[in-house]
Amino acid sequence: MLLTIITFVIILGLLVLVHELGHFISAKIFKTKVEEFGFGLPPRLFGFYKDKNGKRKWVWGKKFKSENAPNTVYSLNWVPIGGFVKIKGENQSEIKEPDSFGNKKIWQRSIILSSGVLMNVILCVVLLSIGFGIGIPSVLDNEVLSQAKSIRNEKIQIVSINKDSPAALAGLTVGDAIISIDNQKIKSIKDLQNYVNQHKNQLVNLRIDRGGEVKEIRIAPKVLDTSNNKAVLGVGLVKTGIVTYPWYESLWQGVKTTYNLAIIILAALGNLLKNIITTGEVTAEIAGPVGIAVLTGQVVNLGFVYVLQFAALLSLNLAIINFLPFPALDGGRIVFLIIEKVRGRGVNRKIENLVHNIGFAILMILIVLVTYRDLARWGGKLLHQFL
Repeated sequence: MLLTIITFVIILGLLVLVHELGHFISAKIFKTKVEEFGFGLPPRLFGFYKDKNGKRKWVWGKKFKSENAPNTVYSLNWVPIGGFVKIKGENQSEIKEPDSFGNKKIWQRSIILSSGVLMNVILCVVLLSIGFGIGIPSVLDNEVLSQAKSIRNEKIQIVSINKDSPAALAGLTVGDAIISIDNQKIKSIKDLQNYVNQHKNQLVNLRIDRGGEVKEIRIAPKVLDTSNNKAVLGVGLVKTGIVTYPWYESLWQGVKTTYNLAIIILAALGNLLKNIITTGEVTAEIAGPVGIAVLTGQVVNLGFVYVLQFAALLSLNLAIINFLPFPALDGGRIVFLIIEKVRGRGVNRKIENLVHNIGFAILMILIVLVTYRDLARWGGKLLHQFL
């Protein structure tokens, strides 16, 4: 329980902190004043800044206004999740002052707004690269076999299960690793398929590894409509292993995997929006804070490298969602900059703030609805993990 909570806080904190760090660095590059960079979320515990003479000044509590400091206030806050950055003029106030966000060129403001997303993408690449360097679960295809430095823990894993198949009826699940069949070690997928085909309508004994727990399942192969007159279990199989790459190949694998994941996520978002518009239903598996907490507990049990993969995937999801052209998100703010560029002048500040506030309210409602759905689906698992 404690390890799950700590891991959950560290992952979410890292994703948010890295995102805000992107805004911070780009603002500094364009000589925009960052009034406060906070570790954790307010209220403020304490912080410090340097006065005009370069002398460090300490501030305590939330009474001190960071905009009154001549330089950035670096603060430690009470809520230990992520962080925040407060940029001068980000709400279009103080627009005429040279160090204000509102006074910067449109392309500079666009980079400042986009840099948080970029940092989350970079974090995804870094985490995956570390994973490929220390050993990451991978499908053992010809490309992997030719490039890998080493491979260990090879196994035959189930990646899909046909509906109403022998496997589905016997209780096999995606992710199960087949250790043996009738006490015979499995060396290849072809050997397993041949053995299964030879035992049509006969009970065979499968020994599987399910998340570190060994189980034995009795199952009778049979001919399915889609199995070309062969007896099958009704599962999709791949050979996997923990693959380690040289450091230079690890970085390339991290970049390539991040790109491929981004394509998959964008396609999933497109299908989600299409289904909402055409059917009014949410068919995709969407997880909110509760769902992420449950999934964190599951990956913690699998091991460190799985936590790395999970954090990388969350970071990339955060980047893509944050860049959507929706009010209150970074992508929505960039849309207003595009409108400003086209019109030659900015949208009325009150109207823009109203649109962003409405967008934020909609996002909060969506989070509440997703959290309710998570509790209905995973409430029991959550209680099991945290009690």
